[in-house]
Amino acid sequence: MARILVIDDDADVRRAIRRQLESDGHEVIDAPDGKAGMRLFREDPTDLVVTDLFMPEQEGLETIRQLRRPFKDVKILVVTGAAPGGPLDFRAQATLMGAAATLSKPFTRQELLGTVSALLDPSQRP
Repeated sequence: MARILVIDDDADVRRAIRRQLESDGHEVIDAPDGKAGMRLFREDPTDLVVTDLFMPEQEGLETIRQLRRPFKDVKILVVTGAAPGGPLDFRAQATLMGAAATLSKPFTRQELLGTVSALLDPSQRP
């Protein structure tokens, strides 16, 4: 299975995502913010990065920007409580910056695993 980096400032969210991904056979590492996540990714890149948008130290849009420069092929999934639409549609900005998919919190186990599967294996896209 895949190696996945989960970046979210909420420890409970990180634990929940980790449990769901590990139960599906993935190896998971995690970080509490984009700065720590970037350090882990540079040390040992992963197949997929799952990141929140709003975090201390370094938020998700900056993390996406930093990932995209040297790691053009990394797959990025944004998980956020930010509402879609409006003049400050952060989910749309994340997609424009290179996120392959976004999920709104709260999301179901099936939504997470289905999106992860589709990102890791494009033949599984609906």
